[in-house]
Amino acid sequence: MNTPTVVASAVDPEKLMAFVFRAVEEAGAALNCALVVMGDRLGYYRALTSLGPSTPSELAEHTDTDEHYAREWLNAQAAGSYVDYDPATGRYHLPPEQAAALTDETSPAFVTGLFQIAHGTARDAGDVMVAAATGDGVGWGEHNHDVHEGCERFFRPTYAAYLVNSWLPALDGVVDKLNRGIFVADVGCGHGASTILMAEAFGRSDFRGTDAHVESIETARERAALSKAGAGITFESAAADAFTGGPYDLITMFDCLHDMGDPIGAARHVREMIAEDGTWMIVEPAAGDHVEDNFNPIGRAYYGFSTLLCTPSSLAQPVGLALGTQAGPARIRDVVTAAGFTRFRLAAQTPFNHVFEVRP
Repeated sequence: MNTPTVVASAVDPEKLMAFVFRAVEEAGAALNCALVVMGDRLGYYRALTSLGPSTPSELAEHTDTDEHYAREWLNAQAAGSYVDYDPATGRYHLPPEQAAALTDETSPAFVTGLFQIAHGTARDAGDVMVAAATGDGVGWGEHNHDVHEGCERFFRPTYAAYLVNSWLPALDGVVDKLNRGIFVADVGCGHGASTILMAEAFGRSDFRGTDAHVESIETARERAALSKAGAGITFESAAADAFTGGPYDLITMFDCLHDMGDPIGAARHVREMIAEDGTWMIVEPAAGDHVEDNFNPIGRAYYGFSTLLCTPSSLAQPVGLALGTQAGPARIRDVVTAAGFTRFRLAAQTPFNHVFEVRP
């Protein structure tokens, strides 16, 4: 057996140092996930919004925290351009754009949930490393609270902004049906944000949210009880290939098909449960069909979640197809056509989402 010859390439010192400095920046960004969660949890961002330009001692006093931590947190945030610093006054200011992105949970630009789920995902990376060596998976329910709560806080503002006003109207005739009153299944509903938003908007329709994660269903029921959804909403703990009821006029899946161990099996179950003139709406992370299409900041974040969260979740389930977070429209089309659906189209999109309309 011939051993391949390894040819050493000359190292360009300038390119090497450019990468080293980039690596330092990346390490700072990784630490910032925890710092953003800290600022959210301790109320630093909200306090800066209400107080205006503040000193570390003023921020610490207002949030009932230690001044040493407030000072170092503020300096880290200023170094990362999350807050502005005025050397003449020694005060730190949260610009209105950052305030909107970090404190306004009703804004589709709200990013704190993204940092929370990233922070929680990174904390569980050790379990994923063990699984990667054996080919095992790490189930959704095995992750910490920041993953589950961060997921809802990340996705809900986008759903609130687009679901009722944009995505559902993009589906052929669905809004008219919802206004008249139909049966809807929201599969993989998590904490129920999408289910509740639809139920609040279309009071004549009946909604059933389902999810395999029992704790998420319990949270969904609590959220529904505090909402304006009314009596036309129920929640069921069930896998995507085992939810009950039907026939459903509308079945929805939000950012979850790629997480499933057997998405084709789930799609076949949807085909059995959907009315003949029904609609299946699939919302998935925006992605191109070729790997290189996704070599951009959004694709990088999604590939990171795919490696540490979504792919392990799929591999923890039977079949373990592991579509990946950046599956792309062609692979989603393959899944639904394999299940017997004949119509598939991209109905709407945002920079972060693709909305597919699937019909029998």
